[in-house]
Amino acid sequence: MPKRRTRRKERRPERKHHARATLKVHELTKAGSALTLEIFGPEEKIGKLVIGRGSVYWYGAKRHSRKRFDWSRFAELMDDLAYED
Repeated sequence: MPKRRTRRKERRPERKHHARATLKVHELTKAGSALTLEIFGPEEKIGKLVIGRGSVYWYGAKRHSRKRFDWSRFAELMDDLAYED
């Protein structure tokens, strides 16, 4: 009788980052509705991304002010990062 092969457990790489999400929905068409993502690195908070109806805000980890991007500018930045020519 042939020996049974034992299956090795696949090792998954350890996660380096994680995010916590908060969704505030008054009514999706009204101001004040937003998805908030808090992004964490291995040892500390990297920042917070607030996605609203009209724009995207980035709060750096140790910053008190925010950086605002309207959707057109945000799309332009992402295209530049993702599709560098």
